[in-house]
Amino acid sequence: MKIAVTGKGGTGKSTIAAVLAHFFAGDGHTVLAVDADPDANLAEAVGLPAGRISSIVPISEQRELIKERTGANPKEFGQLFKMNPTVEDIPDKYCVDFRGIRLLVMGAVRKGGAGCACPENVLLKSLLSDIILKRDDAVIVDMEAGVEHLGRATSRSIDEMLIVVEPGLRSIRTAERIVAMGKELGIRHFGIIGNKIQKAGQGEWIVRQLPDQQIHGMISYHDSIQNADLSQKPLIDLMCEETEREFRLVYSDIKRSLN
Repeated sequence: MKIAVTGKGGTGKSTIAAVLAHFFAGDGHTVLAVDADPDANLAEAVGLPAGRISSIVPISEQRELIKERTGANPKEFGQLFKMNPTVEDIPDKYCVDFRGIRLLVMGAVRKGGAGCACPENVLLKSLLSDIILKRDDAVIVDMEAGVEHLGRATSRSIDEMLIVVEPGLRSIRTAERIVAMGKELGIRHFGIIGNKIQKAGQGEWIVRQLPDQQIHGMISYHDSIQNADLSQKPLIDLMCEETEREFRLVYSDIKRSLN
C-alpha cells in the first residue's frame, strides 16, 4: 500500500498521517512513514521523544551522502552529477524505528526558482520514487500541499492520495488544485478526510464542495489532539474515545478502498 497524505498547511495532515501509520503498524503491517514536507513535523506527530528527534538529520542535509551518491557537492551550481543515483539502501540505513513504524525524514525539496536542478533534489526525488515503486512496506508519505515531489511513474504507483480538508474555502481550493495536478500526473484514486470539524453541518458542507471525491470520513476537533501536541506524545496514546472512533472509521474506509 502506497499512500500520500497532503492538503493545505495547517489542516492536520501530519497528525492524520501519523495516526494512520500507527493503525497500520498495529494491524501487523511493515510501515515506512516518509516525511516529505519541508516543514517536517511527522516525527513529533508519530510521537518520537524530543531527544531522538533532535538527532535526526534530514536526507537533504546529509552532505556526504549526497556527494557520494550523486558525485557533486550540495548547494553548489554548475556541476555535473548523476541523474539516477543509487538510493535503494537509504531507507534501511537512515530511518528511525519507533513502535513498529520506520520513519524517514527527507527534508526540503528546493523549488524551481531556487535552482531545482541540483544534486540534493535529484537524490530526494530518486529516493521517493524508489520507495513508492519498489518497497514492499506499507508506505505513508506526508507531503506538502501539492505534487511537486512526484514524477509521472511515481504518481501512477500511488494507491491513493489522501487530501486533508478543514472547513474553509482556501482548504477546498487547495484540494481542488491537488486533484487537478494529480490527475495530470496519472494519479487515479483520491480520498478526502475532513478534519477540525467543530460545528454541526461543517462535514456536510465539505461533502457538498467536493461532490466528485470519495469521502473517507470526518475528524472532529477535540482537546485530546491539542494535548498530544503540547505534551509531545503520540495522539494514539491520548485520544479520547470519540476521537479514536472517528479515526478508526476513517482508517477502515481507507482500507476498504485499497482492497
